[in-house]
Amino acid sequence: MNWLDELSMPLVIMAALLLGLAPFVPEPHVWEKLKMLADGTLVKPLDIFDLLLHGAPIVVLVLKLMRVRGQKS
Repeated sequence: MNWLDELSMPLVIMAALLLGLAPFVPEPHVWEKLKMLADGTLVKPLDIFDLLLHGAPIVVLVLKLMRVRGQKS
């Protein structure tokens, strides 16, 4: 996972906040798509792609935080 180590933390945080939560109004796409997933209405390919696109930076941030925490031990 060298690629994860090479990413700067501020860059990953900015991507997670900006792309992960955009658009901010009326509600973030990730939240909207997660609600659709819970309701069972996430069936359109575009909606699935949207969830993956907006959720990816958040997943990368979580993985990087777990990696940093593991290296401190």
